[in-house]
Amino acid sequence: LSEETIKIYRHYLTEFLDSLDAGDVYKSLYNLSPEDIHAFFIRSAKGRADTTRGQIRAALRSFLSFCAKHGHIPHDLATALPKISRYKLADVPRAVGEDDARKLLENIDRTTLVGRRDFAIVQLLYTYGVRSAQVRALRLQDIQWRMNRIRFPACKGGKEVLAPLTDEVGERLLDYLRDGRSQAPYSEVFLTVRAPFRPLEAGGLYRIVAGRMRRAGVGGSAVGPHSLRHAFATRFLKHNQSLKTIADMLGHRTINSTFIYTKIDFAMLKHLPLEWPEV
Repeated sequence: LSEETIKIYRHYLTEFLDSLDAGDVYKSLYNLSPEDIHAFFIRSAKGRADTTRGQIRAALRSFLSFCAKHGHIPHDLATALPKISRYKLADVPRAVGEDDARKLLENIDRTTLVGRRDFAIVQLLYTYGVRSAQVRALRLQDIQWRMNRIRFPACKGGKEVLAPLTDEVGERLLDYLRDGRSQAPYSEVFLTVRAPFRPLEAGGLYRIVAGRMRRAGVGGSAVGPHSLRHAFATRFLKHNQSLKTIADMLGHRTINSTFIYTKIDFAMLKHLPLEWPEV
């Protein structure tokens, strides 16, 4: 498993193990019933997004199968977990509008160390439409100053993204690297601002972006780094870029992953509606 998947599994399995009898975890685990598994999943998944529910289910399935194989439980209880039905292209991308994106950037105070870091993060997400994991994984050597380009590593089975380093992004990165980044033995660009200084984790970067959006009063239900990725795709659709071009810029390995944006390609959709029948 990837390091990120291990972190996710560990997080949800810790919640699960904490729900057992702390006095004798092994006995409590051995006596688990399908109803116990089902009840825990319902409690844990309540109010969470479909993606998060899928992660909880995957972690529990893997763990319960492992426990059955090694005799920690008498039967494989993975089948007690309810299925999660997710339909391809069922959702509509929730993007931040252009005015809101500009308002978000304008509301970040770049005179502080935290502000310089956060502004650079938001600027990268807005300019390139990359995933938050790609921003977290960005290393100092990925900023290729002499060739005037920036490289984002592949993520979630996609392709790496190699893009021109815009003047605006370059300036914001320099502001942060010179007067905002703590000295630490890491090659990752973005670090925490409090000791011990270390690379940002997934939850940390989400909280940074979501917090900035809430303070700026933007986003509504579309809060978080991924809404800026959707905004990037929406912006390029409005400039008549092809889905293939957008797929390449987003790092999608196949164009199938990009088809979701056809739902917000209003210029094309205007040609498709049927005439409303007379009553």
